Amino acid sequence: MNIAIIGYGKMGQVIEKIALERGHQVTLKISASNASDLNPANLKEVDVAIEFTSPENAVKSIFTCLENNVPIVVGTTGWYHQFDEVKEKCSQHQGTLLYATNCSVGVNLFFKLNEQLAKLMNNHSEYDVKMNETHHTQKLDKPSGTAITLAEGILTNITAKNKWNILPSTNKNELFIDVHRIENVPGTHQVTYTSAIDDIEIKHTAHNREGFAQGAVIAAEFIHNKKGIFTMQDVLFGYNLNS
Repeated sequence: MNIAIIGYGKMGQVIEKIALERGHQVTLKISASNASDLNPANLKEVDVAIEFTSPENAVKSIFTCLENNVPIVVGTTGWYHQFDEVKEKCSQHQGTLLYATNCSVGVNLFFKLNEQLAKLMNNHSEYDVKMNETHHTQKLDKPSGTAITLAEGILTNITAKNKWNILPSTNKNELFIDVHRIENVPGTHQVTYTSAIDDIEIKHTAHNREGFAQGAVIAAEFIHNKKGIFTMQDVLFGYNLNS
């Protein structure tokens, strides 16, 4: 495939490396210095785009790709308040979008593990649950999209919790997400159930950016020649073809 990388920074460079290793070509690289190159002429020979930019730029990139019939994998988070607009645009152009709070295969397995553990713990009110999320200092959104997905998996399955909060609270119905930003931390997420007797913990630690990049390229391979809106859960655990 011919791949466009939108957001050719540290992550984009790792995506390029893995794409080339998997036999693809990177025919377009977009960074802040050449943003105007994301245009119809340059997208003509692109099979799939992979987007890792910033929350304020993501939707514009998505729209440009959809308008030019280019399937797009979006690893940026923090733009989901505009999801309805993006969904409408995708339908309007019969386009293809895969969005993920985290493209890593390991993290998506962790999402499933988190949901299953929450279901088990729902009948054990003696345990309280909290989360811890740590990323590098360049991470713009707080909490991370990954942390929000984990929190939603807990809220769906633990009836005693009905919202999450990044500020400590005395409200027992709130799930506390303890957020940290530390230099050179790719991403660590931990869920802890605590009782007076013991703790039960599950944790995912990313050692580098390769897991995110590899998952993004796998996602690009998955949506090539498909139509509709997908997530990494579709890639890993099955999907319903939208067209």
